[in-house]
Amino acid sequence: MKIHFLKTITVLLLAFTFSFSGNAQIVVKVRPPAPIIKIRPIRPGPNHIWIGGNYTWRNGHYYYTDGYWAVPSRQHKHWVEGKWKHKRGGWVWIPGRWR
Repeated sequence: MKIHFLKTITVLLLAFTFSFSGNAQIVVKVRPPAPIIKIRPIRPGPNHIWIGGNYTWRNGHYYYTDGYWAVPSRQHKHWVEGKWKHKRGGWVWIPGRWR
């Protein structure tokens, strides 16, 4: 009985931990300003798609990283740009993704 109880508690704790690890969203009260100058280099080829800039969380702050050209790994995919989403208590960065 005691072993069954401990196994159940362990499984529940692991499930709880992993349920948050994949979707960790950091809420900030004030979203960072967009970069003033965005430079988009010349398109390297006809199959390249522009992947817009992204914000990454590092050392307690969001940092902007420039966009880049990429070739989709699969045809008929398009890039959905990342965006700031207002949530209770502040803002959350939703990263871009292939769709």
